[in-house]
Amino acid sequence: MTAGQDNPVVDKTAVRNAATVIVVRDRLGADPAILMGQRGARAAFMPNKFVFPGGAVDATDADVPLASAISETCHTRLADQAPGDLQTALTVAAIRELWEETGLVLGSLGNWPGAVPADWQEFASAGYLPTASGLQYVFRALTPPGRPRRFDARFFLVDAEEIATDLDDFSRASDELSHLQWVRLSQARQFDLPFITEVVLAEVAARITDLTPPGSVPYFRNTDEASLFLRLYGKEMPAAD
Repeated sequence: MTAGQDNPVVDKTAVRNAATVIVVRDRLGADPAILMGQRGARAAFMPNKFVFPGGAVDATDADVPLASAISETCHTRLADQAPGDLQTALTVAAIRELWEETGLVLGSLGNWPGAVPADWQEFASAGYLPTASGLQYVFRALTPPGRPRRFDARFFLVDAEEIATDLDDFSRASDELSHLQWVRLSQARQFDLPFITEVVLAEVAARITDLTPPGSVPYFRNTDEASLFLRLYGKEMPAAD
């Protein structure tokens, strides 16, 4: 299908908003673990790499009801370059991607008010509503220009105790990630990781025992002009190129 017809060609190099989830198990233990999986060899973005669950925001994510919202502090941090309902959409996307790629439920028992979107049918049939109160917004990264896919990704940290289902049951996961496993934080760098994942891991390790939302959020911003490491405090910043 070519541009100008009913289904125009989508520019896959355009920057898409995305959400990534870092689930931490035994957070206050001697050697906490994080949930990771391996992307397929044929994936256009980061093939074969071990990553956290995550993906792009869907158009309908802003309309999904939450049993509880993310903290006010994190909501304020998300307001940077996040117009309209994007803050909510990002948190919903994080919960949806975790569910789709691992089969784990970040939710609380409850009935959906109205029609259930197609992506959430099985989630809802299990008796859950998505809940974002356990998510902490801890990192943001913009994919460098020239990559086959570009994402403006927000990373969310969540304690495994917030998960409502069996932490070792990945039977309802899609096939987007393989070799899903709990990786000890001390051993994570032995895996084949993307550079940005290594950067995020360092940030997570530095605040692993701090259960409060961060006072500021690191932002690794890559444009045609420069790569900058900034801090977000909830104030508006210049739009990314």
